Amino acid sequence: MSVANTASISANIAGRYAQALFDLVSEQGAIDALAPQVQALDAALRDSADLRTLIGSPLYSREQQEAAIGSIAERMGLMPVLANTLRLMAQNRRLFALPQLVDRLTALVADARGEVTADVVAAAPLNAEQERRLTETLAQKSGKIVKLNTRVDEGLIGGMIVKLGSQMIDSSIRSKLASLQNVMKEVG
Repeated sequence: MSVANTASISANIAGRYAQALFDLVSEQGAIDALAPQVQALDAALRDSADLRTLIGSPLYSREQQEAAIGSIAERMGLMPVLANTLRLMAQNRRLFALPQLVDRLTALVADARGEVTADVVAAAPLNAEQERRLTETLAQKSGKIVKLNTRVDEGLIGGMIVKLGSQMIDSSIRSKLASLQNVMKEVG
């Protein structure tokens, strides 16, 4: 089985669990309570090699995985519906799809709140005023609440690349120089 197939299977499995969990939480009117817990779970996955080993290793039995993830959920103070979903995933040997579950839940929560994330790559760190103006501009353009996911790439020389949904705006100096170089090749 190829890596692409494995990723697709994990995403499909995670998508079903995430949608069922999200529907239950929505019925309870607890989307705002779910959001920080999903963020905490995402941080735990990023920060804990032991947790990543637990969810990905076939050496742990269903019972061991269920007990461990139940204990983690309890220590993190996760809402019962989220904790029960994690236990169910362990019982069904589906914990390997936990990172995709977190990603899908994050997307569902953002969509329900009318939020969208803009990925911004800038040549230099943005100051608070630049972030505020960029957020406002993107919010006006999209009609949604915009969160910025920024990173620095000094190779851009200057400017930035902004990706919002399927739209990409590249105002980097590197891109403009590459375009100019192509024009010069055509002329010469």
